[in-house]
Amino acid sequence: MSRFWLASALAPVAAILLAPASSAQAESDGSERHFSAQDLFHLSVAADPQISPDGSRIAYVRRSNDIMADRARSAIWLIDTRTGEEVPLAGGPDANAFAPRWSPDGTRLAYVSTASGGAQLWVKWLKGGEAVRLTGLPESPGSITWSPDGSMIAYTMLVPREGPKLGSAPSGKPEGATWAEPLEIYDLVTYRADGAGYLKPGFEKIFIVPATGGAPRQLTFGDYHDGGPLSFSKDGRRLYFSANRKPDWQLDPVESEVHALDIASGAITALTSRDGPDTSPQVSPDGKLVAFLGFDDAGRAYENDDLYIMAPDGSGVRNLTESWDYSPAGVVWDADGKGLYAQYDISGETRVARIGLDGTIRDVLEGVTGGGFDRPYTGGSFSVAANDAVAFTGGAPTFPADVRLASAGKVKTLTDLNASLRATKTMGEVRKITTKSSHDGLAIEGWLTLPPGYQAGTRVPLILEIHGGPFAAYGPHFASDNQLYAAAGYAVLSANPRGSTSYGEDFANRIDKAYPGNDYDDLISIVDEAIAQGIADPEALFVTGGSGGGVLTSWIVGKTNRFKAAVTQKPVINWTTQVLTADSAAYFGRYWLGMQPWENPEFYWQQSPLSLVGQVETPTLVVVGAEDYRTPVSESEQYYTALRLRGVPTALVKVPGASHGGIAARPSQSAAKAAAILAWFEKYKGGWTRGQ
Repeated sequence: MSRFWLASALAPVAAILLAPASSAQAESDGSERHFSAQDLFHLSVAADPQISPDGSRIAYVRRSNDIMADRARSAIWLIDTRTGEEVPLAGGPDANAFAPRWSPDGTRLAYVSTASGGAQLWVKWLKGGEAVRLTGLPESPGSITWSPDGSMIAYTMLVPREGPKLGSAPSGKPEGATWAEPLEIYDLVTYRADGAGYLKPGFEKIFIVPATGGAPRQLTFGDYHDGGPLSFSKDGRRLYFSANRKPDWQLDPVESEVHALDIASGAITALTSRDGPDTSPQVSPDGKLVAFLGFDDAGRAYENDDLYIMAPDGSGVRNLTESWDYSPAGVVWDADGKGLYAQYDISGETRVARIGLDGTIRDVLEGVTGGGFDRPYTGGSFSVAANDAVAFTGGAPTFPADVRLASAGKVKTLTDLNASLRATKTMGEVRKITTKSSHDGLAIEGWLTLPPGYQAGTRVPLILEIHGGPFAAYGPHFASDNQLYAAAGYAVLSANPRGSTSYGEDFANRIDKAYPGNDYDDLISIVDEAIAQGIADPEALFVTGGSGGGVLTSWIVGKTNRFKAAVTQKPVINWTTQVLTADSAAYFGRYWLGMQPWENPEFYWQQSPLSLVGQVETPTLVVVGAEDYRTPVSESEQYYTALRLRGVPTALVKVPGASHGGIAARPSQSAAKAAAILAWFEKYKGGWTRGQ
């Protein structure tokens, strides 16, 4: 599938534009029963559930918001699958713990913890033993993988290298003098990344360390990234990994091959060779097959992954999902080696399927959910025990995900992480809505989050909330933004226009080299359906969205004045500046637009929302993270300035310290951002007249 997403200063804006209700008012209208900004600090979500080989226990990551630090904290907890008893294992107020991985015999648990300062690899002996720190690494380890005999643990880590040098500062610095910092020099195509900032010189490499402690050993070298996930051969002598080790790797961001690494000699053999990504190798229990994901690179913006198997030497490659129009992920082998489990998205929902070596595919469970707090994206994760019991994250769309267990044909929920909120808060109901696009009759789906206590036949103001990606999907999943909007009296429409995933490859590629395009018709059609159902007030329509949703928000207000107000969040406004300043420069021009800006500047302009700014009349707020490198801050600033020059009501809201993917990472900023959006909508509920 597509590998790249377009995916406090706010408080004063909200305070100026929308004063909070008094406590007396809250008591009289029952709003204390509704989800509020303060409740963001009390949310918890389950992630990365790892079931033990014998199915008796589940280790999972519990993420909770710390009101004192204004950040999410992660801890690892253990659940007894028979009794449901939970005990904490690692992490807490002063340290994060994550990435739990069971030893093959189920007696130990490896994980990453910041308990000793930086993120390090730890192992906990579960039969009365201690937790032992195995490493003292300069960077965080990733892709933790046990050897089959449990004696070694492999992982990946960034290995710094010396950056390029050009000249030097003058010599003779006087003692006690304060000179400027040295020059920063970059020579890679991707020299900064969203969430990481300007990148340290270095490359991801593979290491191995004894599971009882000792000196780690670096296994791979060279000026390219060697990535996870990793998988050992059955005899533990080889490691399989994915990487693009070709000379032009910087200019081919999709390409990668599956490689076999001989641990003793360090010899590396590429096992695949096609033009396209081959990733996520997984060795079968008997060691006779290697499964991997990939696709043929056709230069399109989106491709489904397929699931392949091959012999350990790379021969006999066979596609198991050639006729299946979905994209498998998180693939793990069944204990009997006759099939694999994979997670996939269908119509905005997430399921787990078993894919047999004979090509049969059947659903094992549905209702997988999880991921971020703020938007209702598909997601979640699962793991499988030797007895085919499946641990997964799931739950209703009104609260974040819990840990669930599917076993012997039954599903039970093992945690209730938000019990206190569940007992005291009335959340907005989430229901499905479908229509046909006015453009070509294409079926379009979405989900409506209704105000708490909504009465049928009542018309309420509607917020069209558009997802990013654009190759992603909304579904019946928890979203704090939607619940906050609903608590304020709005219905929220989370739609999946053409280009969304989970509806097949053709549906996603209807925007290939044509984005934004006919998404406009899809979105307007589903808004009209919400009006036709008697829910949305046609005189109180509002629109917002982030990333790809910001692109479409800006496009919509350039096409129509139907919406009373708009908020475009972290948008792309000008494709030329986006392609040349974003953190994935080698990807966007080649795959999304099919050419570079200098090759067809007219096409770039036609696809840019900035080309429509002369037609915008809708009051439009612009929101962006101050450290956004995916859709850089300059995109939002261009649009804000253009709107100001045209006299269209606008304001620019920057979230301090926030990246593109982390714009809602800190609870106070997430709450303030939602409050600012609601304040903007409230301000223009009655409309405006130029010259006001």
